[in-house]
Amino acid sequence: MINEIIQVIVLSFTSVIVLFILTKIIGGREISQLSMFDYINSITIGSIAAEMATNIDGNFIYPLIAMIVYTISILFLALLTNKSIKLRRYINGSSLVLYNNGTLYKDNFKKSKLDINEFIVNCRLKGYFNLADIHTAILEPNGQISIIPTVDTSAVRVKDMQIQADQDEFVYNVIIDGKVIEKNLASTGNNLTWLNNKLKEQKISNIKDIYLATCDKNNNLSIYLKKNKVSSYLV
Repeated sequence: MINEIIQVIVLSFTSVIVLFILTKIIGGREISQLSMFDYINSITIGSIAAEMATNIDGNFIYPLIAMIVYTISILFLALLTNKSIKLRRYINGSSLVLYNNGTLYKDNFKKSKLDINEFIVNCRLKGYFNLADIHTAILEPNGQISIIPTVDTSAVRVKDMQIQADQDEFVYNVIIDGKVIEKNLASTGNNLTWLNNKLKEQKISNIKDIYLATCDKNNNLSIYLKKNKVSSYLV
């Protein structure tokens, strides 16, 4: 029993060392920019390493060979994707434009399996609480969202310029994918009559054409219509 415990400890340390060496060979991209293929291989290599650590039958050489084979396949595929743009897009995926200049691209949301609520949460996490402050939002192959702010969104601190400015506040989503969120609408102090009048002012007759509508503290209604046409891919 004690010998088996010692063997597990030794194999565990060995598997950790092998994992560290293989990760260094694969490169830092495995940690910070996982593609779908990288993610699958990383999980597989980790599972094999765990099996190697608990294999007390002495046949640790087979898991070790499997880990090396997976590492070689990752390096080989990385070499191929560096040589071929088409293969790179197929394996790693392409960037998708989710939002550009006031337009939300619904088909790109479907392709990315991302709903509007997740998109809004990601924007808030990056410090953008109002889509009006965003010019372009791009979903990258690693699942991160890159944001290009509008030209008048400045990174200069207000206090450095010695001016008075209004504090940004929460923006309510009053329409999501053609459906009125009545609870949020009520939180703005408005009702359906007010909303319908605002839609008439902007010459929108069918609420189902709206992908997202937001209302700020000043009752400014920002409307983003559905657009099924897919925006072009970025390399």
